[in-house]
Amino acid sequence: MGQPRRRSRQRERDLDVEIGFVEALLRRDPAFAEALEVLGDLYSERGRHVDAIRVDECLAHAKPADPNVRYNLACSLAMNQEFERAASELASAIELGYSDVGQLSEDPDLADLRAHPAYRKVRAKLRALKVPPV
Repeated sequence: MGQPRRRSRQRERDLDVEIGFVEALLRRDPAFAEALEVLGDLYSERGRHVDAIRVDECLAHAKPADPNVRYNLACSLAMNQEFERAASELASAIELGYSDVGQLSEDPDLADLRAHPAYRKVRAKLRALKVPPV
């Protein structure tokens, strides 16, 4: 498993305040997609991967053709060691047009997924779309 990111106590408190603020915004407007995106990122940074998955799944439902939303969902799933689902979402992101191969090969959120056999599905999708493999 990848190394957890170290955060200072102050950064953790700051994240908690930011999360609380964005959650309050979403209570007022649950369809505020940009706030959902921010909240998913904040949950991930805070290590709240199950919450990040929940937010990313809402975004994937709201924006099913957005490759970046699918990529973020794949990252959240990978961080929660749901490798089969993560690979499937990453393959969908690529099919929808995600093409930042450098990010795929270097994103620390995907490190464990890249080492997992499920990642073969992603490599196959890259080959099928003639994107240089990672």
